[in-house]
Amino acid sequence: MTDWKSLSYVVVDVEGNGQQPPDLVELAAVPIVEGIIGEPKSWLVRPGQPITDFAKKIHGISNEQVADAPVVGDVEADVLKALDASALVAHNAHVDVGVLQRTLGDWECPEVFDTLKLARRLLRGRETYRLGTLVEEFELAHNLDGLPQPHRAAYDATVTARLFVHLAGRRSLEELRDQPPGAGPDDAQVLF
Repeated sequence: MTDWKSLSYVVVDVEGNGQQPPDLVELAAVPIVEGIIGEPKSWLVRPGQPITDFAKKIHGISNEQVADAPVVGDVEADVLKALDASALVAHNAHVDVGVLQRTLGDWECPEVFDTLKLARRLLRGRETYRLGTLVEEFELAHNLDGLPQPHRAAYDATVTARLFVHLAGRRSLEELRDQPPGAGPDDAQVLF
């Protein structure tokens, strides 16, 4: 069994402009190295299209706040450096990964651990697996005084990091990957 702490992780959260597909407005990355959660790094960026009223109601970021923010290309090197890890973690990860892949062109996504899918598999029987509900249940928002409110990237990435560490607990990397002992990714059953 492989210790889950053997990988380096980056926990990400993105906030978008509400357009379809969404443009990046805010990104946060929180490293987890040897099981220890690091400090969040975050970037506010000016999207190509305006932030919709609906998106502003969710994350509170206005067009005025990003009017003088850099475009993604101006911070891309720093973002890519922050994303350099063995694995990426996010809650409902396909959304974050999709935005990052569209935004960062040549970025190659590492292995992904989705805390939403992990929670559904490891914490069966809950009515909801929303991030806010899990954060409240496991009291993961303590000592976050310097971070903005929920639905802002640094806050959401930090509590997602805490949720991932909580879920990983004493589990092996194989358990997190949902692989039975002795089975590798190539040993998965094929259904016809």
